[in-house]
Amino acid sequence: MDGFPFPIRRFLTQVTEDLSCEGIVAEKPLRKVVVGAVIANPFAGAYHEDLSPAVDASPVLGRILGEMAVDVLGEPALSYGKGGVAGTNGAQEHVVSFVTTPFGNALRDAVGGGAAWVSSATCVGAAGTPLTLPLAHKDALYVRDHYDAVTLYPADAPYPDEVLVAVAVANRGRLNARLGGIAASEITGKDGLT
Repeated sequence: MDGFPFPIRRFLTQVTEDLSCEGIVAEKPLRKVVVGAVIANPFAGAYHEDLSPAVDASPVLGRILGEMAVDVLGEPALSYGKGGVAGTNGAQEHVVSFVTTPFGNALRDAVGGGAAWVSSATCVGAAGTPLTLPLAHKDALYVRDHYDAVTLYPADAPYPDEVLVAVAVANRGRLNARLGGIAASEITGKDGLT
């Protein structure tokens, strides 16, 4: 991968499409896409004070994963999230270093812009550890009907000396959302919150 200095063993893609909920068929199905990269962890096995090599490389990864996710989604992404799992020879801080602000900014660009901060979840786990990624509206965090999550089931990843970095996108909010708050049609777009 041009511009990304760490070996990638595998890309993972998972798609879910909910057609109905609570017995009500959706006018528009809820489609969620997760795309992840399984990467050799450059920090595995030892403490490293400086994690900037991952931070510096992360925009390339954020762009590629974001573009792949939007391509699979097949329509505009309205919600997004990010996160990852460090293998057991690593630390949570290792995977966090791959998904900080430079990664998030590249993801925003890849989905066509977004004013809201990108929700995130990270952990350390063995191969096959499920990763639940939070989702929130890309332009206004307070759009309550877009608060959601999607769980990636990564099979044999990450190995102990790897990190799994993933992004999630969705085409709409929850099916049958009915708990109020700001509607997507009411977004002002001024502050990433409302």
